[in-house]
Amino acid sequence: MRADLSRRLVPDELWELTAPLLPRFNSRPQGGGTAPVDERAVFTAVVYVLTSGCAWRYLPESFGVSPATAHRRFSAWTEVGLWRRLHRAVLDELGARGELDWSSAIVDAASVRARGGSLTGPNPVDRGKKGSKLHVLSEAQGLPLVVAVSGANLHDSQAFKPLILGIPAVRSRRGPRRRRPVKIRADKAYHSAEHLRWLRHRNLVPRIARPGIESGERLGRHRWKIERSIAWLFGYRRLTIRYERKGSHFLAFLGLAAALTCYKRLAKLAT
Repeated sequence: MRADLSRRLVPDELWELTAPLLPRFNSRPQGGGTAPVDERAVFTAVVYVLTSGCAWRYLPESFGVSPATAHRRFSAWTEVGLWRRLHRAVLDELGARGELDWSSAIVDAASVRARGGSLTGPNPVDRGKKGSKLHVLSEAQGLPLVVAVSGANLHDSQAFKPLILGIPAVRSRRGPRRRRPVKIRADKAYHSAEHLRWLRHRNLVPRIARPGIESGERLGRHRWKIERSIAWLFGYRRLTIRYERKGSHFLAFLGLAAALTCYKRLAKLAT
């Protein structure tokens, strides 16, 4: 049962992408230090926590790694940027197969309740309760390219430029790496004359809804794709309510969820 669950959470193909990105364990000549562990078991435990939403202390013993060890290694991997690099590795595989649609990029955000910690703030649409906001930029079909976390009280528009600047240079089927979509789509929360000038200066075509002009029906032809992308991310239960005190840890789970969401598209190509 454990082997079936582990292979379902972390297929061999996903592990082949992940393993080269992990920092190496170097034993100390004088002995002592942190003992080596089964890194695949730890990675599988992290994916399980993200997927199930369980607390670290309730991690099943069947994974063969203690909750404390899994949490320490998760923190260490977060510090070295593993989740961002894994996301980019999966995007590279998709880009090399021509599976990323660069005709446009779509931007949106969603809020979640938070128990506290950094990158939180009073949520104006949830009676001022503490919360965090997930910011997502996807390609034209909804695959997440960039994710970020802020306090729930940060206006969506303030994450607009950082998301676009954060688009990684991704491999393409032929030619150089690509990081520039043709159009940028967003709802009226992101509309401003300054944003329009900024996009045009970078040769990006703005498709941002104008308050009181664009109808909801017209915007909905594209908006559903980013809403579906956010729904995919919220399918990972650890993201539905934020329990992490450290904002970097919540961002780490979001980055891993984005990588797994993109990997699912990659896995479909192999079937």
